[in-house]
Amino acid sequence: MATTEVGSDETYELGKVIIEGKTKIVYEIKNNPKECILMSKDRITAGDGVKAHNLEGKAAISTETCAKVFNLLNKVGIKTAFIKQTSSKALLSKKCEMIPIEWVTRRLATGSFLKRQPGVPEGYRFYPPKHETFFKDDANHDPQWSVEQIISAKFKFNGVLIGPTEVDIMTRTSILVFEVLEKFWATKDCVLVDMKIEFGVDPDGQILVADVIDSDSWRLWPSGDKRLMVDKQVYRNLTTVTNSDLDTVRRNFEWVAKKIDFSEYLIPNHLVVILMGSPSDKEHCEKIEKHCQSFGLQTAMRVTSAHKGTEETLSIVRYYESLGLKIVFIAVAGRSNGLGPVVSANSAYPVINCPPVNSGNVDKDIWSSLNVPSGLGCATVVYPETAAIHAAQILGLENFIIWGKIRTRQLDNYVSLTKSDKELAGQKALV
Repeated sequence: MATTEVGSDETYELGKVIIEGKTKIVYEIKNNPKECILMSKDRITAGDGVKAHNLEGKAAISTETCAKVFNLLNKVGIKTAFIKQTSSKALLSKKCEMIPIEWVTRRLATGSFLKRQPGVPEGYRFYPPKHETFFKDDANHDPQWSVEQIISAKFKFNGVLIGPTEVDIMTRTSILVFEVLEKFWATKDCVLVDMKIEFGVDPDGQILVADVIDSDSWRLWPSGDKRLMVDKQVYRNLTTVTNSDLDTVRRNFEWVAKKIDFSEYLIPNHLVVILMGSPSDKEHCEKIEKHCQSFGLQTAMRVTSAHKGTEETLSIVRYYESLGLKIVFIAVAGRSNGLGPVVSANSAYPVINCPPVNSGNVDKDIWSSLNVPSGLGCATVVYPETAAIHAAQILGLENFIIWGKIRTRQLDNYVSLTKSDKELAGQKALV
């Protein structure tokens, strides 16, 4: 039985072929019913397979690209089937029953959209992104399907019926995936024009972003210039295909794979400084810190009183200002809060007041955080989580990983509410 190796000390014994497509083969793993191996081919196709060529090196390039993309999506908390890259041409993934729909998200109008929507100029910008769905059927050229058609098909995979709630969740997730990758490519001076993804249902009934995402999956225009495209559209546009043409396509794909590097955004270049006016505020501050860390934020906590030790407070502020980091101060002080306003009046960095108020004193203690002198820009929130989210939103303006974690959290909140409502509605229907 064939194996695919992981390093030098781990191998997977491949079982039967689950499915073989134009550019990859999916294998079962012996004695591992919940996972599978996706093996790429040195093959490029277009036009539902009508145009096809061998492209030496494509399997390794596509595997590298896909692994990097899914590592990014996993990093911001999007639920995917991807586990890890196991060799130069293979990926380890959760074994899913695939939903036969391509979920397409577009920022700019181009390609088939223009043919289906005559009168719309190329480059028309969609805001929010335009979302479309297509039924996977090569024989009929993957016809566009409406939401109603998907729901009416009553697809069921691993026990999950694909109804209105599931379609809504996948639509929102598709847009989130696009927006995260759009933010990433913007850091490389590239415009992500549109892309397609697929979903599957794992053995535990989770709907996951699955299959592969590589240069076959998107349109990518460096500097926003269509003439510089580096995606599979270059191959699609060829009326005749020479070895030189294939070399150009390969070099484009290699360029994309090398560009997918987001490691610089994982290096801490920021700090959320939580200043407490008294040691008794520590528990409140620890809650803020915990929420900050859930977004991957670096934190530091200090005790200082702007009333009792103004010079020391400003010395602490100056220290953190000197570090060359992106700083957000969170001031935690009860009773008469002079801490946040004093820091705000003496620093150009953002200041968030989060006084440790409770139901017994909120009507009195909150006012010193709200009714501040003119010329101050400190914000005031009450809950530790809110303070952390506000800090994350500030830092997310220049870090798409933090931004992506916020957007993913927003989607998770929506999904949780939607599933709870569906469950409650189903219970009522049984009464």
